[in-house]
Amino acid sequence: MAKKATNKKTKKNDQGFKKYILWFWRIFAAGILFVVLIFLLASWGVFGKLPSFEILENPQTNLASEVISADGKTLGKYYLNDNRTPVNFEELPKHLVNALVATEDERYYDHSGIDAWGTLRAAVFLGTRGGASTISQQLAKQLFTEQVSSNILERIIQKIKEWIIAVRLERQYTKQEIIAMYFNIYDFGNNADGIRSAARIYFGKEPGELDVEESAMLVGMFKNSSLYNPRRNEKGVTNRRNVVLNQMYKNDFIDETALDTLKALPLDIDYHPESHREGIATYFRMYLRDWLKDWASDPENYRPDGEKYNIYLDGLKIFTTIDSRMQAYAEQAVQEHMKRLQAEFFVQNTDKRNPTAPFLDLTPEQIQRTYDHSMKQSERWRHMRDDLGKSTEEIMASFKEKIPMEVFTWKGEKDTVMSPLDSIKYYKYFLRTGMMSMDPQSGHVKAWVGGINYKHFQYDQVKQGRRQAGSTFKPFVYATAIDQLHLSPCDELPDIYTCIEANKYGNIEPWCPKNSDGKYSGDMYTLKYALANSVNTITARLMDKVGPQPVVSLIKRMGVEAPILPVPSIALGTPDISVYEMVGAFGTFANQGVYVKPVMITRIEDKNGTVLYESVPETRDVLSKEVAYTTVKLMEGVTESGSGARLRGSWAKNQTMYKEIITGYPYEFTNPIAGKTGTTQNQSDGWFMGMVPNLVTGVWVGGEDRATHFAGIRYGQGASMALPIWGLYMKKCYADEDLDVSKDDFERPEDLSIRVDCSQPAEESKDSLKIDYNEGVDIDF
Repeated sequence: MAKKATNKKTKKNDQGFKKYILWFWRIFAAGILFVVLIFLLASWGVFGKLPSFEILENPQTNLASEVISADGKTLGKYYLNDNRTPVNFEELPKHLVNALVATEDERYYDHSGIDAWGTLRAAVFLGTRGGASTISQQLAKQLFTEQVSSNILERIIQKIKEWIIAVRLERQYTKQEIIAMYFNIYDFGNNADGIRSAARIYFGKEPGELDVEESAMLVGMFKNSSLYNPRRNEKGVTNRRNVVLNQMYKNDFIDETALDTLKALPLDIDYHPESHREGIATYFRMYLRDWLKDWASDPENYRPDGEKYNIYLDGLKIFTTIDSRMQAYAEQAVQEHMKRLQAEFFVQNTDKRNPTAPFLDLTPEQIQRTYDHSMKQSERWRHMRDDLGKSTEEIMASFKEKIPMEVFTWKGEKDTVMSPLDSIKYYKYFLRTGMMSMDPQSGHVKAWVGGINYKHFQYDQVKQGRRQAGSTFKPFVYATAIDQLHLSPCDELPDIYTCIEANKYGNIEPWCPKNSDGKYSGDMYTLKYALANSVNTITARLMDKVGPQPVVSLIKRMGVEAPILPVPSIALGTPDISVYEMVGAFGTFANQGVYVKPVMITRIEDKNGTVLYESVPETRDVLSKEVAYTTVKLMEGVTESGSGARLRGSWAKNQTMYKEIITGYPYEFTNPIAGKTGTTQNQSDGWFMGMVPNLVTGVWVGGEDRATHFAGIRYGQGASMALPIWGLYMKKCYADEDLDVSKDDFERPEDLSIRVDCSQPAEESKDSLKIDYNEGVDIDF
């Protein structure tokens, strides 16, 4: 009886156990169905819209537009918040990919978007032994989760969506494409959006050039780029990098020897910030930005959807003519010379030596007006007046209040405390410069330096700035005379007092220019000597013979757009002309009389490589080959025996003295160089225009205000202020043989009828001149 009762009890227990098992499976099945239902509902958009097939195929990410040099280097980018330029999987080094897989998703190649084992592990151990997110899930989160919710329920829904999107991404893209997208989307901090920016900013390299330890550091930043910021947390970043290296060793991507060696290396960050105010070719990039905005505003250039291209978001590629090597050499030349020239300017403008420093020849009232004008032209004045509605009195008062600021010095930026007005006075001391270099045959601009430091001096002296050209204008007068009168560089004119009477060419008063030294030798000078030594009286006689209007017409056809009155005084360079215009005009001489408008952009592509714009050269015949070549031979005299002769190694015996003035001397150029120096009244502007057959370069140096200048000609002439920049630049270009900058003679026309070699006897039938000392030049052929 007891045995029967025991059996009944056992049977009852078995039934109870089976009942629990049944309920377990029912609950389990219900849970599975619930999860499936949740995923179905999420996929149907019940919990919010999911990205469509089209969006998955073309994820919308903000892409920076990239400015690319003629030699394939990135000069800079245009972006608002995302400095992102995508790369293909093939551009990623293998060890970078291995580091990512080993650290973030060891079974990446074995799952289809969701790692079941990883998910189970995370659930069992509550995430203490690693998370469950795959690379695909993390990409889905980066692409389609705008902000991670702090609400647990909402975050679960977000997570479910990310799982669904991850699976869809795996169906839509290859594993390699997903890895590339993940590297491209991540924000590495410090404006390093995407792997390409990160490699360039932290190491100054392209992604394909990264070493193993550098790749490990960048992959380590995926955990938290704010926390693992190599600029602020070197120790933490080093430890995190070593964790990545350990993972690479664990997954057999590196051996133990490599692991130990790499972990012992320092981070060795080579920080290259990428911003609109830093990097190479800053002035050129800002000019280009404005050009692109105008281009994008033209309805003919709108996107297929009818919207304007956004240069900050649409990932355009702008291919420019700038050569990154030549640009670097130009910037180095400017830095080297201007630093030394500025040091001397400071010495000459101490309070004891110049009480009105940095100005000369101004009264206190004129100086105050200068400062008042600068204040009213400032962005601070505009902001306070237009945006804040402040009165003039309030604005003026704010300019006198001291505030912390960072100022430019030639020894680096300096933190200080001064008033905005004092900062205006401080910056008035600094000399400015503009430089442009161009291939005269193609018009391709190779280098563009608009100033000494874009961050602190944003006015572009290449295109925006126009200053008096001084004697660099004289070749236009000589070229006009050669064209009209068939003159030869060997023809002679007297250095005597010369006047053009009033009203002859619209001049109200008689125009009687003096030579720079105020003397007249009375000697006969060849045109080649007269130009080489800037003899003003002979230039004036040529102007008297041809008249100013033909000269103005000539330079207009040579691309000079500045307004120029046709009066005799332009012969000595009174017109204000930009470096950009001067280089284009001088290029006409080097290009056998054909003007080619300077070209800065060769083509523009969209993010898919579709060509949106291609440049078409703008050219026109201006001078005959004969006249252009003759003018070039005239200008060769400037560097052979005239004001540009210091480019030759034999110019000065006492080199020590001149090394104090001329940065980089002796230059020791032996090849043909055509050029012209220029110095305006009171040494306010210094110019040098230099040409070899395939490169024309112009340099201007001066103060922001004409009253800011050297007191004497020794430092204040173009040969001391501007020529050294040209000399340094060309030495660097010639040292780089890959650039192939010419050392050859300028091409001689086959049918040259003008005598250009003064060592050869003249032909009486063509080259005899009769001089009337009162009336100017009479030609008798």
